[in-house]
Amino acid sequence: MKIALIGYGKMGKMIEEIARSRGHEIVSIIDIDNQQDFESDAFRSADVAIEFTNPTVAYGNYLKAWAQGVKVVSGSTGWLKDHGDDVRKACSEDGKTLFWASNFSIGVAIFSAVNRYLAKIMNQFPQYDVELEETHHVHKLDHPSGTAITLGEEIVAGLERKEGWAEDTTDPKLLRIDHIRRGEVPGIHTIRYDSDADCITITHDAHSRRGFALGAVLAAEYTKEHSGLLTISDMFKF
Repeated sequence: MKIALIGYGKMGKMIEEIARSRGHEIVSIIDIDNQQDFESDAFRSADVAIEFTNPTVAYGNYLKAWAQGVKVVSGSTGWLKDHGDDVRKACSEDGKTLFWASNFSIGVAIFSAVNRYLAKIMNQFPQYDVELEETHHVHKLDHPSGTAITLGEEIVAGLERKEGWAEDTTDPKLLRIDHIRRGEVPGIHTIRYDSDADCITITHDAHSRRGFALGAVLAAEYTKEHSGLLTISDMFKF
């Protein structure tokens, strides 16, 4: 498969390494200083572009890739609030393809499935309150993390006693999400159900970014054969 990379930081370089090890060809690498290469024949030859940049430019990168007829896999977060409706329309009505996930880790996909099931169980036990905490490296711009938001929305969907989520809240009707930024932490997400009697805690602790990079390449392999707005739940049927 021919892959283009959009964003060539630590994640981009790791994705390149894993993609090549799986027999794929990197036909184009686009970073800040060569934006004109979106219009190159090399970029247009890609089956899929894998995009890991930042919230301020991600949506624009989707538009540039789609304009060249290239499908996109993206792990960039923070753009959904402003451009979510536009992306959904592009994929449902205009024939564009985006595989988006707040986290491509296979472990997080499993953790998310456990989270949904646990919330369904805990809906029967209102004596347990729930909170969510995420920890990431100091370079992460957005908070809470996209993964925390996804996990939080799953909890809210499963618990009738929660109407939404918020940071730094004391409202019992809202799920509290806290964020911590320290060192070079790849990502830790902890969900805690606490009562007077006991506490139930589940945690996903990423050892490195390698799991995210592998998941992104697996998503690209899936996206080559599928169209529309895709996500982890399409690829993994838990």
